[in-house]
Amino acid sequence: MSEVQVKKMLKVKSPGRINLIGEHTDYNDGFVLPGAIDKAMEFTIEEVDGNITELIALDINDSISFPADNLEKSKKGWANYCIGLLDLMRKKGVNVPAFKCSFGGNIPLGAGLSSSAALSCGFMYAVSEFFDLKLERLEIAKLAQKAEHEYAGVMCGIMDQYAVVFGKEDAFIQIDCRTFEHKVVQGDFSGYSVLLCDTNVKHSLASTEYNTRRQECETGVKAIQEFKPEVKSLRDATLEDLEVIKDKVSKEVIARCTYVIREIKRVEDAVEAIAAGDLIKVGQLMYETHEGLSVRYKVSCDELDVLAAFAKDHNAVIGSRMMGGGFGGCTINLVKEDQVEEFKAAIAPHYKEKTGKEVSFYDVKISNGVTAV
Repeated sequence: MSEVQVKKMLKVKSPGRINLIGEHTDYNDGFVLPGAIDKAMEFTIEEVDGNITELIALDINDSISFPADNLEKSKKGWANYCIGLLDLMRKKGVNVPAFKCSFGGNIPLGAGLSSSAALSCGFMYAVSEFFDLKLERLEIAKLAQKAEHEYAGVMCGIMDQYAVVFGKEDAFIQIDCRTFEHKVVQGDFSGYSVLLCDTNVKHSLASTEYNTRRQECETGVKAIQEFKPEVKSLRDATLEDLEVIKDKVSKEVIARCTYVIREIKRVEDAVEAIAAGDLIKVGQLMYETHEGLSVRYKVSCDELDVLAAFAKDHNAVIGSRMMGGGFGGCTINLVKEDQVEEFKAAIAPHYKEKTGKEVSFYDVKISNGVTAV
């Protein structure tokens, strides 16, 4: 019997992420407090003969093939995350040979759990490990962010990719989005569960309004720089600075900047509260964040507000807010462990009555970042 040649193969696991607090602060050079979660995408990458690269998206039963040396944008949105990364490597002088990569997992799509960052970071990590490209983790996060900007058209901050790459089991990470440094934030969350309540809506405003919010923040910074040139971003600005420019920019710009400046401070306060074991304080800060996102930043929606308001009035919950870019997706809730099922049973019919929609639930645990399996 002739000897069978075993092709080289690698498996990689890439998690989704949640963000405890620090929303829309990452592209303002602020702090965020995310964690990778136990819902993930799994990648299998294999050697092939010839010059044709094949990508297979198992969850949506779709695939694409193309010559390894002919990288063009696809009409398939999901494929552009991968093609974009290969093209960025080509521009760095690294021509990645042909391969086959299939992937799928249990990260709910459209729920704000960063399935796109899990895809791009997991793919880039798999390619780097498979071909021994020796990419550092931070470089993988930055390349994934750049691919999202240039090939998917979303001007996201670095948080999602960073959390997917650097996540630590049973700990949140405080990321400084200016220096790209982080510290591990471990606290005692025993007695509480992290529960996500999914609105099951994604309003079409999301991507356009996200980019608009970035522009509004930049408008505020430019106005402040006229009298305070050392201010590089809202990370450097104060509420007093906004008083100076309030007659030079729109009320909307002032509202957006007010939210961001306060939210950057809330992340620092939350880290202190976790260190002190004061989870009630963390929960209060989460409620403040939701109010800011809904009233000042205006990226919430009726469905998110219904869920957050109900949670705030329920004795099982100590903190709740919308999570992610906005206009749909999930609320993140800190719920007393022994009352999770009771809370689910209470909020589901309330949400249905108020919105006509069903709510979905995801119990998540904080997990490690992208890794070879």
